[in-house]
Amino acid sequence: MDSIVNPENGNNKPLHVVMIPWLAMGHMYPYFELAKILAQKGHTVTFINYPKNIDQMPKPPKAIQPFINMVKSPLPHIEQLQGEESTLNVPLDKNGHLKLAYDGFQDHVTQILETSKPDWVFYDHAGDWVPSIAKSLNIPCAHFNVVPSWNICFANPPKDQINNDRYSPPKWVPFKTNIHFKPYELMRTISLFKNVSGGKTSSFDFDKVYSSCDLILIRATRELEGQWLDYISDRYKVPVVPVGILPPSMQIRDDKEEENDPDWVKIKAWLDSKESSSVVYIGFGSELKLNQQDLTELAHGIELSRLPFFWALKNLKEGTLELPEGFEERTKEYGIVWKTWAPQLKILAHGSIGGCMSHCGSGSVIEKLHFGHVLVTLPYLIDQCLFSRELEERKLAIEVPRNEQDGSFTRDSIAKKLRLAIVDEEGSIYRKNAKDLGKVFSSKDLHNEYIKGFIDALQKYRVHSNN
Repeated sequence: MDSIVNPENGNNKPLHVVMIPWLAMGHMYPYFELAKILAQKGHTVTFINYPKNIDQMPKPPKAIQPFINMVKSPLPHIEQLQGEESTLNVPLDKNGHLKLAYDGFQDHVTQILETSKPDWVFYDHAGDWVPSIAKSLNIPCAHFNVVPSWNICFANPPKDQINNDRYSPPKWVPFKTNIHFKPYELMRTISLFKNVSGGKTSSFDFDKVYSSCDLILIRATRELEGQWLDYISDRYKVPVVPVGILPPSMQIRDDKEEENDPDWVKIKAWLDSKESSSVVYIGFGSELKLNQQDLTELAHGIELSRLPFFWALKNLKEGTLELPEGFEERTKEYGIVWKTWAPQLKILAHGSIGGCMSHCGSGSVIEKLHFGHVLVTLPYLIDQCLFSRELEERKLAIEVPRNEQDGSFTRDSIAKKLRLAIVDEEGSIYRKNAKDLGKVFSSKDLHNEYIKGFIDALQKYRVHSNN
């Protein structure tokens, strides 16, 4: 740490940051948002990923394009991936093969770091190999964690706690929390991530990821995660800097065309016809694939609730799933099933939306809470389950109860929780809390402070260059 620049020196030169996000859109987008914010402030970013992934990313606004270099790295041949490059098209049981693909960045990244000598390299949860390369070139590295901070605590518990009760809140954190896993969640995760396709894989070394960097950056706010951030800094003896949640109000994009998009015009006309705060928005992200049983119970539950709804159900287009016979006909007076891409942010900003149903993916939750919407949660992956527990503990969300052993749920429980969140008097505290947090999440002043703190930290902790 002797070569750290003292912030009092006023050494605030424009920075060059190399970014290597994990091979999932839910990771690439937050990295990209951070890249655009850095670019807007005059810093340069080299964003590295595989060709198909880069092609799926939106282009940066013209004014900042010169500051962002999107680099397509050649994909190594991994038979089990069949040319696919992200979790969008790779099932969870091939996650170890996808980690192997992420490891495949090493030579190209080393070459880029050697030739460009950046001020920082940011890596994701799979980048256990990055710190040793960066340190050998005297380049500081930061782990940028795009999911809430409690995931770090659960992903890498202290060694003496690994075999303890996994279904109870963690006893190793120095504060009270009710966050925990349920039996079916861990059993489902073990089953999902089992390598059934064979071949060589690579594993994740979280301890190295968190303890070997110069800085841990987290998409978080102290208002929601302060105790967790302090615990992580204390445990790994590394400065922890929340960058804010990068909410929609902070995102830099060209959205004039969206206003005249024919789909949005049609959706807006339907939303305009509904009463204020009466519609429930239902969306489970682009990657989660519901099975037929869950889809059927969910649809019947939505119908039983009798609430106006907008259901973004893009996966139906693939023809692998079917709604219950007659569902759309029976609900057409008060609901829409939208089967193509939906402009989620515009829908969430509309005054007729009164709450949302979500799988509790981080990006999805941030967008919904940003607009002050109460949540009904139906989580599937472990990070979603933890987020759901935390939001429920804070009375910001209502989780749909499931069978503890197999994770199944009933249509009646869906209907009951939807009505509790959106219309029942008993749910008013959840609606109020969500609105209150929405004011925090949508505060530009607050998030500008987080970004300022983030950039100040990059200047403070970067290794002094002799050039």
